[in-house]
Amino acid sequence: MPGASQGAALPQGHRAKEWSVPFFMSQHQLLDSLNHRDLRVRTDSAAELGDGVMACLLMPAEFRQAQAHFPILFRRDQASGAFSALALFGFDNGENLFLEGGHWDAGYKPLAQAVQPFLIGRSADGQPGGQVHVDLDSPRILRGGPDNMDGEALFDAAGKPSPYLDLIAQRLGDLDAAYRASADFFAALARHDLLEPFTIDVPLIDGSNNSLVGFHIVNEDRLQALDADALADLHGAGHLMPLFMAVASVAQFSELVARKNRRIAGG
Repeated sequence: MPGASQGAALPQGHRAKEWSVPFFMSQHQLLDSLNHRDLRVRTDSAAELGDGVMACLLMPAEFRQAQAHFPILFRRDQASGAFSALALFGFDNGENLFLEGGHWDAGYKPLAQAVQPFLIGRSADGQPGGQVHVDLDSPRILRGGPDNMDGEALFDAAGKPSPYLDLIAQRLGDLDAAYRASADFFAALARHDLLEPFTIDVPLIDGSNNSLVGFHIVNEDRLQALDADALADLHGAGHLMPLFMAVASVAQFSELVARKNRRIAGG
């Protein structure tokens, strides 16, 4: 893996890149067949549709699928101190090296990206269970009458959810369950002090050098040094497999650099 280091100082003259969350204006509404029957949704992949992101949130439950395609990194929220996991798609803000000609060039798309432009909302009276909300300002939203056949329909002519909307509801449920379960995983990482700062220096074929900072990875030495009780604790809670998957994912940096170099070479 090119120039990886744990907590190392940045090389002189290199550009340090920190990931920032893109900000989008949004108009979220509870989805219903009365007001949104004619809405359709674009399901192709493109930067202008919200896929032009350097990274996205990733749940521990997704690590097995994601590690075959993306480096998995961890990010600490500066305000709360809490950690979250990210799938890395590129080396610059707004860069997604898995976008190729209107399709997603990987065998897995993280749930946080795959559910757009939908999200889970909660009822005002606190009833259990989530509600499907839609971002009406999303560029994925298409409006039109029965003659507009672009994109995927949300409801059929009778107002019943379409197979596409059923799939979205299932993905939202999976994402919500995975998010709720992730708190225990991150608490275990903190309890066993398994994360460490991580910097990667990326030399590219055009002679430029980029450095990513502000991320963390699993400290393999600390993981290997855990005693039997600690390992049993992690295994019993289902946290050991995601940890191994996160460690394995670091090998994907080489492929990500290769994608970047191919993009540079192609102009």
